Amino acid sequence: MSTASPERTARASGSARAARDRAPRSPQLDPRDRERMERAFRVPRARFLLGLPVAALLLVWSFTGAGFDVGKLGEGAVNMGAFLSRLFPPTWDKFGTIAELLVETLQMAIVGTVLGAVLSLVVAFGAASNIAPRWLYYPTRWVMNVIRSLPDLVFALMFVSAVGLGPFAGILAMTIGSIGSIGKVFAEAMESVDRGPVTAMQAVGASPRQVVQYGVLPQAAPLLVSYTLLLFEGNVRGATILGMVGAGGIGLELTTAMKMYDYGHLSAIVICIIVLVTVIDQASAVLRRKIT
Repeated sequence: MSTASPERTARASGSARAARDRAPRSPQLDPRDRERMERAFRVPRARFLLGLPVAALLLVWSFTGAGFDVGKLGEGAVNMGAFLSRLFPPTWDKFGTIAELLVETLQMAIVGTVLGAVLSLVVAFGAASNIAPRWLYYPTRWVMNVIRSLPDLVFALMFVSAVGLGPFAGILAMTIGSIGSIGKVFAEAMESVDRGPVTAMQAVGASPRQVVQYGVLPQAAPLLVSYTLLLFEGNVRGATILGMVGAGGIGLELTTAMKMYDYGHLSAIVICIIVLVTVIDQASAVLRRKIT
């Protein structure tokens, strides 16, 4: 058996040592930095132990005040099972009507999302603390809080009484409701951008418009698009609910089927809604992954 020469062994050892020297080394934290980091992320045990009974009391108080009863849930399970059994088999004799109303629901969601996203973006400029002055920031936040405190059904009832039954009232309700919810998220996305480019642009004399256009929006754009897609998903489901009060879409047909005890037609409507929402959710998830 042949053995390697000393020169070859030395060269191999030198190559291995050089490779180890070139390999990136993991950064070593200074002991003081490590101690500060552990202190920052350490949860005080006394505070944690004190919070447990407080959280338990709050939960018990909420269960009691809300009338949560496990026994009634068990008794109602029989009724829920009977109701679900009536939904099968679904009847598809009115599939044309269902498809037409689903298309209307989708159209409502598209228009409501576009109008809501545009108006929410405009309002978000006044609700972002790193962009808006104080005299504009607080009133804008207050208006958004007022809008967010009212459910979309309230806006739908208001617009139904104003413009009549139909999808137009639902679109207006979704648009106004979006300002309170997605406008706040847009503003927080702008507030979370890196301050470095913004500060550098302000230091060289950039105008507020240029700071927003070139320093804030490019950084926040992926989040803004992602939140807009989430808004669209929510509006598809929301349009179904708004239709129950006459604001267009499939919701009115759903309510009518329930009142008429037409369980086969009701089952067909529910299945079609589930298919539509699932397709939109999956497509939106793919788009969000590609964007972010």
